[in-house]
Amino acid sequence: MSMREEINVSLKQAMRDRAAERLSTLRLISAAIKDRDIVARGEGNDDGVGDDAILGILSKMVKQRQESARTYEEGGRLDLAERELNEITVIEEFLPKQLDADEVENAIAAAIEEVGATSIRDMGKIMGALKAKYTGQMDFGKVGPLIKARFC
Repeated sequence: MSMREEINVSLKQAMRDRAAERLSTLRLISAAIKDRDIVARGEGNDDGVGDDAILGILSKMVKQRQESARTYEEGGRLDLAERELNEITVIEEFLPKQLDADEVENAIAAAIEEVGATSIRDMGKIMGALKAKYTGQMDFGKVGPLIKARFC
């Protein structure tokens, strides 16, 4: 089952269960995917976006909500922060398991070897290799400094 189908099945189940918060989050996910489909069709891809692009959308949504939750907590709006964290929980159901620190280090080492990187100038190639294999499984904002540390 594709990610798109999995999300649609969950959306329908949330409707049946009358789970308002879950349904709201699933509708946000569906809308984000449809927006990206429209852009893809404009670029000539009539099938819309694939699972890789959906993983990217979901990862971006999680990151946005983490930032919002942090902002709300700093502003003393714990109710809104909790809502954001609940949305993260729903979104993460569709993401693959996150790699732990050791697995991230091993993936970086493998990517460096794969692209034949010899300096920090090859960081773009390393990130490209990692994104091709591990989209949705690691936070690429945290990976950049780890790669830099290997070459400094």
